Amino acid sequence: MDMGRESRWEKDAMTVEIAFALVTGGALAAVVFAVALALARALGISGPAGEGALEGAALLGAAAGVWRVVRVLRRFDARRRQGR
Repeated sequence: MDMGRESRWEKDAMTVEIAFALVTGGALAAVVFAVALALARALGISGPAGEGALEGAALLGAAAGVWRVVRVLRRFDARRRQGR
């Protein structure tokens, strides 16, 4: 392998890992959003507080999704640097 150049296999592996990170991040975001929203609905929160709960659920879902994407990609990079 050329030093400083990625092989086709490495590029394909990176593409698959990025797709995996995005799909699992989106799925986690959706699940966290649904759980937070269901909890707010189960507690009977409505009106302005309900809108706040919706925004909070969206924020929690987005944060969880971004966390998952970053975690997967950092783990992949660490493994790649070790040569695995």
